[in-house]
Amino acid sequence: MPVLRACVHYIDIFTDRSGRLLAWLVLVMALLTTVVVVMRYGFNTGSIRAQEAVIYMHGCLFMLGMAYALKSGAHVRVDIFYRNFSPRAQAWVNSLGGIVFLMPLCAFIGFSSWNYVNESWLVRETSADPGGIPAVFLLKSIIPLMALNL
Repeated sequence: MPVLRACVHYIDIFTDRSGRLLAWLVLVMALLTTVVVVMRYGFNTGSIRAQEAVIYMHGCLFMLGMAYALKSGAHVRVDIFYRNFSPRAQAWVNSLGGIVFLMPLCAFIGFSSWNYVNESWLVRETSADPGGIPAVFLLKSIIPLMALNL
């Protein structure tokens, strides 16, 4: 049991720190999107690398931000019934939802993405676009990390 507690502790630390970092990533993503738009429409030039960076940040934001949203209770739920439940009933709903829905989904995503990510690492997959970011394999690595973190 102490090993499991240590794992949960370190996952919680990672979730908290990544959540705080991702909050700043939203600002960086908005600024970079502004730069891409100004370059495209103001100077009639563009950067595939900058556009892909926004896509990478967006993927990181959602895949790593899900665990932070779940931990802080900010995820979407059907509040029509839930808000009228007692705190004990809410805890039961959260526990059963995690065991019945979330854990099997995370296991499925983790196991089904393993070969996908591994093959991407084996060939060091790069962007299909010329001038794009040459590290698609790093972005794909976040998929099993997301499943583990949730």
